[in-house]
Amino acid sequence: MVTAQRRVESAQAVPISISSVSGKALESSNFQSVTDLQYLVPGVQYDPTNGSAFQIRGVGSTSFDFSNAKSVSLVVDDVVMDGQRENGLTGLSDIQQVDVLMGPQGTLFGKNATSGVIAITTAKPVLDEWSGKVAVSYGEREDHNLNALANIPLGDKAALRVSAFQQGQEGYGRYTTLRQNLGTFREDGYRAKLLFKPFDGLEAVYAFDREHHWDNTIRTAVSGAPPAVTALQIANGVTPGPKNADNADSSRGMIETTSLGHSLRVQWSAPYGTLTSITAYRETSYDNDTPADLVPTTQFAYIPYNSGRLETSKFSQELRWASPSGGTFEYLGGLFYNRLAADQTQLQWATLGAPLVSPTGARLTNFYALTGAVGVPGNATLFRARNTTTAAFGQLKFNLTSKLSLAVSARYTADRNGQSQDFITIDPLPITGVNATFTATSPPPFLSYGQVKGDNVSYRIAAQYKLTPDAMLYATYSTGYKPAGVAFVGNKYDPYKAETVESYEAGVKSELFGRRLRLNFDVFNSDFTDFQTTILTYIPGSVIAQLVIGNAGGLRTRGAETSLAWKATDAITLTGAVTYADSHFTDYVYNATTNYTGTRLTNAPRWSAQAGLAYDDTLWRGVRVRGSLDYAYRSTTWTVVGQPAYSEVPGYGLLNGRLSLTPPGRDIEFGLYGRNLLNTYYSTGYQQYGALGLLHYTSLNARRTVGVFARFAF
Repeated sequence: MVTAQRRVESAQAVPISISSVSGKALESSNFQSVTDLQYLVPGVQYDPTNGSAFQIRGVGSTSFDFSNAKSVSLVVDDVVMDGQRENGLTGLSDIQQVDVLMGPQGTLFGKNATSGVIAITTAKPVLDEWSGKVAVSYGEREDHNLNALANIPLGDKAALRVSAFQQGQEGYGRYTTLRQNLGTFREDGYRAKLLFKPFDGLEAVYAFDREHHWDNTIRTAVSGAPPAVTALQIANGVTPGPKNADNADSSRGMIETTSLGHSLRVQWSAPYGTLTSITAYRETSYDNDTPADLVPTTQFAYIPYNSGRLETSKFSQELRWASPSGGTFEYLGGLFYNRLAADQTQLQWATLGAPLVSPTGARLTNFYALTGAVGVPGNATLFRARNTTTAAFGQLKFNLTSKLSLAVSARYTADRNGQSQDFITIDPLPITGVNATFTATSPPPFLSYGQVKGDNVSYRIAAQYKLTPDAMLYATYSTGYKPAGVAFVGNKYDPYKAETVESYEAGVKSELFGRRLRLNFDVFNSDFTDFQTTILTYIPGSVIAQLVIGNAGGLRTRGAETSLAWKATDAITLTGAVTYADSHFTDYVYNATTNYTGTRLTNAPRWSAQAGLAYDDTLWRGVRVRGSLDYAYRSTTWTVVGQPAYSEVPGYGLLNGRLSLTPPGRDIEFGLYGRNLLNTYYSTGYQQYGALGLLHYTSLNARRTVGVFARFAF
């Protein structure tokens, strides 16, 4: 059951390509983060670089620009997680299900999403029930996960559900000079939900959650550094290469994120319709310290001080009114408001090769302020962004016959996005240990503030026809929209245009052989105009390349998706899914000498697939045996626009497994788990970084992890 059309329906009855993952399937996968959905749902990718974002069907954009909206909207319990660097859900604890809606979702889901929606539903409190669960796992490289939940009745009209988790793993790489692991992550968080149901028809759920993430997964060297720098790396125990996960820097990089939020969902059901209100407030803090030197700074330094501090807050309010289901005529209407504020301080203080200590022992006292402008006081940059969305939406569905129906939905959206750039002075003494002076490197700002306004009407037409009670054909035409924004590129005010998309989709959903086999198939074509994308380029007057956001004239993604689930026996279930998505620029002339037309979008495999086997049966003396194997595959991708050879990530697959036993009459389960059992290596992103040459990012999932687990429920 899903709420893809904002009312509870069977996924097989909705004319949208949907992939659903149950909470049980998430638990069996042994994955730990919402970003790992890319290994469970073909057609979903996650790019951890350049702003971090999801892609669906090969389409999405990553950007550090704070006025840039997400192509894939992440929605948790009906709340849009639109904050920059806000994934909304760090750990996958106490999840009811995850629904991935493919293609433009520009009418019914909060903010417009031109590529799709990932809707996560967490478990709701249950009235009159005492229950709980404690689960723990431990594996290689101190891989661990501890989570617990409790459902507590509060009389006969209220209930409280509390869940918490703590997880992490030591990195595979090493800081060779610091003698510390590199690539480590640690996460913890909790969620509390209070349900109040004073009488039938009225229900209110207040929720509070807080998540914390820390990692030191940073860029490591591949090739292309000056010979002297490469020699210093080797002398300090690092061998650059395509599988290198080590770093000889004398200071540790790290990323730390804390997010929290409140939401209140009130639903009133009456014989003539249902009124739903969702009010939410969220905050996120993101701290980023990523020095870029590769070797001890007493020997060579490039950008020894590189830090960002981001604070975001958002408020949203949504109201929906839905008619009862099942009549000849069904309708839904609503209003939506969202205001997102972001403030970031960024400092980049470079030496561009000079070590921090001279051969005579003198400390370096002058730095290049890459975040300073010529002729303007300040050694750091302060960005402020304010993005406001107001919308009205609705859907009319006509059940023309018992087999044929037609739905028309539309959304009017008005956006106002503004961003300012100021230069501030941060005391260098606590950071550098010296009273440093600075030389600005960037040209003076053209404008310090910009704002763009715009509105749009996006709509969707969907027809569906029941061939049999268990088989349905559907066809849709839909449009989508991302608002225009304001960027500051090389201290130059640079507005970019809104992105729009037209999409066609047709498919069949079926259940066969007494509903033991579910088989779905669809084809799609989406054409984007003024697609918002980023490219690494050298800004006039700047000393290193910067990521620039702008518009490509056109982008197209087309392909097909199929999925099946087969209950082969009462004990064995087989699943599989394949997505083919050809996403490429149809019009992208970056400048007079650079034409990317015909090249593929970054991080966009043509082929992605998933296959799974689950076993669940009671064997000797009442012992319950559960086991699962799942395999996820994606074909070759490139991580830099234009498909340069150095950014190619060859196709790869990950095999995961789990086996457990439950004694008869007991509420305890214990067993073994394994991620990436074949120990398949892959990189997650490449980057040319000035004189440091080619760098890359790696993932913990690119190494085999095997461990044990136990779970107790009551």
